[in-house]
Amino acid sequence: EFHTLLSDDIDPREHRIAEKNEKAVAHSNTFENVYVKWLKLKEPEISETYHKKIKNRLDKYIIPKLGKRPIHKVNAVETIELISLLADQKKLETVKKLCRWINEIMVFAVNSGIIYSNPLSGIGKAFNAPKATNMPTLKPDELPRLMKTLNEANIKLVTKCLLEWQLHTMVRPGEAASTKWDEIDLPNKRWEIPAERMKKKRPHIIPLSHQAIEILETLKPISAHSEYVFSSDISPRKPASSQTANMALKRMGFKGILVSHGLRALASTTLNEQGFAPDVIEAALAHVDSNDIRAAYNRAEYIEQRKVMMQWWSDHIESAAKGKLKSGKKHLRVAS
Repeated sequence: EFHTLLSDDIDPREHRIAEKNEKAVAHSNTFENVYVKWLKLKEPEISETYHKKIKNRLDKYIIPKLGKRPIHKVNAVETIELISLLADQKKLETVKKLCRWINEIMVFAVNSGIIYSNPLSGIGKAFNAPKATNMPTLKPDELPRLMKTLNEANIKLVTKCLLEWQLHTMVRPGEAASTKWDEIDLPNKRWEIPAERMKKKRPHIIPLSHQAIEILETLKPISAHSEYVFSSDISPRKPASSQTANMALKRMGFKGILVSHGLRALASTTLNEQGFAPDVIEAALAHVDSNDIRAAYNRAEYIEQRKVMMQWWSDHIESAAKGKLKSGKKHLRVAS
């Protein structure tokens, strides 16, 4: 073997050292090590909640089996067999996400020069796609029922205010639960959520209606001393759980009928039916336009229009609480 190397002008000793180093590098690049590097690179682009979701699921389902495996030895057969355990349990949404994240890790490894190709590129085709399901929500004419139930519900004042805050501001559950006092600009009647707390990592400004400000005034005696508007009962220095609103809705009898994220859909449907501009509604929901220039223009241009729309929406909610539905053209009496 040495003579063969020498005939090719290769020093056998240097060749042996190079081989040893190559094997050492390959074995140091375990799937877990590469995954940690990938997640660190991805972290600035995603919300803290989504980051935790990725980490929790990969740590639970994938890393215990594949974590110590050198990434160049990870293969499709073994990975599919591992994920099949979840598919057999009908956890198809989790299967879909895991296949996507694992592939992102492998592509990262290829782009980093750690492996030459991605042997897992087609593993998603080995499983059935999850059936698309919409989050439970209410029809626009069911808002009075929600408000009546909320006003009569035997729940904590902070929880009631959290549900109302989310409904009035149209934000996501996690964004509402983690509202900070220093994000609130009362003189200018706006709530400024920083990029790191948003799903798409872009800051979001929300014009506050009179009713939204009243909610804050109600909570000042309770949590003004805290960092968070809706502080946790268990750990006052932490925010309320993003699931607090969902748990309350279940106790109020809306299990399978309405989830807290569905409040955004209720607002969107109502505002679209009332003829508000779709782009203004999308901006209020913090849905990011794929065109960066257009997105920047929209954020700057629509703030005044959103002030009008958000006040209309809060007035509409207030009317619904009184058993009426407010519209742009007429008021509809709703039987209580």
